[in-house]
Amino acid sequence: MPTLLSVHNLAKSFGAKRLFDDLKFGIEGKERIGLIGPNGAGKTTLLKILTGKVSPDAGTISYQKGLKLGFLEQVPTLPDEASVMAIVREGLAGSEGSMDDWELDILAENQIARLNLDPQALIGKLSGGWKKKVALARELVKQPDLLILDEPTNHLDVESILWLEKFLANASFATLTVTHDRLFLQRISNRILELDRRNAGGILSIRGSYTDYLAAKDQLMNAQEKREVILKNTLRRETEWLRRGPKARSTKQQARIDRAYDLQDTVSELSERNQVRTANIDFQNSALPKRLLEAKGITKSYGDKKLFAHFNLLISPGTRVGLLGLNGAGKSTLIRVLLGQETPDQGEVMRSEQLSVAYFEQNRETMDPNMSVAKTLCPQGEHVEYRGRMIHIKSYLDRFLFTQEQMDLSVKLLSGGEQSRILIAKLMLQPANLLVLDEPTNDLDMATLNVLQDCLTDFEGAILLVTHDRYFLDQVANKIVAFSPTSPALHTFSDLNQWEEWFVENQKTPLPSPTTASSNSKNSDKKKKRSYKDQLEFDSMESTIHALELKHSTLQQESELPKIASNAKRLLEISREMEKLKTEIDRLYQRWAELE
Repeated sequence: MPTLLSVHNLAKSFGAKRLFDDLKFGIEGKERIGLIGPNGAGKTTLLKILTGKVSPDAGTISYQKGLKLGFLEQVPTLPDEASVMAIVREGLAGSEGSMDDWELDILAENQIARLNLDPQALIGKLSGGWKKKVALARELVKQPDLLILDEPTNHLDVESILWLEKFLANASFATLTVTHDRLFLQRISNRILELDRRNAGGILSIRGSYTDYLAAKDQLMNAQEKREVILKNTLRRETEWLRRGPKARSTKQQARIDRAYDLQDTVSELSERNQVRTANIDFQNSALPKRLLEAKGITKSYGDKKLFAHFNLLISPGTRVGLLGLNGAGKSTLIRVLLGQETPDQGEVMRSEQLSVAYFEQNRETMDPNMSVAKTLCPQGEHVEYRGRMIHIKSYLDRFLFTQEQMDLSVKLLSGGEQSRILIAKLMLQPANLLVLDEPTNDLDMATLNVLQDCLTDFEGAILLVTHDRYFLDQVANKIVAFSPTSPALHTFSDLNQWEEWFVENQKTPLPSPTTASSNSKNSDKKKKRSYKDQLEFDSMESTIHALELKHSTLQQESELPKIASNAKRLLEISREMEKLKTEIDRLYQRWAELE
């Protein structure tokens, strides 16, 4: 495979904080790389350096000649007043000279149809998940050789994530994806890069899936720990020898002294690499009555849309409910109704007088981005109260891996994962018997996710959880409540596998488009006449489909030849090519039906 880009001795700092030094790695064509690492390691910064948005302090990047790069940012910045079509057309900037406007329009329209978007919809009317799809369409229309994605699953519902992972797993271009969604990472990656200053050279590269990385990392850590023990024993003996003070200062003895000092440096480096610190998360319980809240036959509508109907739910200590559904399905509304912030149209919700709620909000609205880290948790004085005792803010922040230098930093200067840790630290100061967690996993690194997962599993109170991280959801929740995409009925499942089986069986139609109900009905009442551009596309479609079907048939015949059946490498290549052809043929048939 051709090398798309090569990184040589890359270094970057922010103030006194050194993110990485002397990074070296390359990306080859069709690789699907997952980039992981602890919060604050510089993953987003590295992506911005690769895409030319930020300059490194040192080092160079060599790009393949004519390389086309796409970059889906973590939080895409799109103007509210722009249409979907206008944003997607931005991806074709620079192609105006080589193609006519109508050709560019066809490329944009094809990409918009592929992602089931409404070209006329205004950005300001779309949810965060749909905005991300629009930003993705803008990058895909460039037909990139390498697509770089920063936390692409944030703000997407689980149904959209299922679509995205299938799309990326079958992509013909290379991908570099930063994500903390472990199941997503497992399904879309064939190589893992771990960015961490504790790794030799600052980066660890493992060929294979995320589970292959976990096995390799475990072996590496075991080997490093054993080496540290051996070298520590050697260093102890050498130190004892040095303390005795050898009388003769021969060249041989001087070399031994030098080796002892080098050994000391090696042991220190190994000790730093082997040290794994994680956030110390432990939520406080308040009183635990037998019933915290009970919903009986609750129904809620907005306008003509019924979000849920005749729903019953009992929440007691130990109940951990995970909510699943499309963006806009009504998950947040259901939570507000259960907590008494909104009134149901029908039914009732009974709440215990002892109910106390701690709320983790998805967009971190309760945090002032301009306030310092210390003042966010401790507005007055220098101590916080936790479990009935006063703790100095420096010691409390140390539980969440914040250094003394970070205490006076503004919250807005922290990484997304560090901001999530601050919000968790704030929640821990509040005794509660019901935790309401809206996307708590966004941006958290793997180590913190594992600690949070274990803490929630041990929490004696109840939990209402909304998250796109399916592994986290399956580990924490003991009941899943899912919104149906076709009716106001809410369905209850015992685990994620049960929900996935139901979802696949019932997902007969494409995911709904982001347009409002009124605009959908308006469009369906009035059949559009094909435009000149659409007619040109329609006229050539039959011959295009025929050619692809012929190619698919030829590959099918080749795969049945005895010499190919025994050639595993060629058989795999044929299978992948046939899968791509089938996907494209299905898309063309769908587009043909639309135009027809």
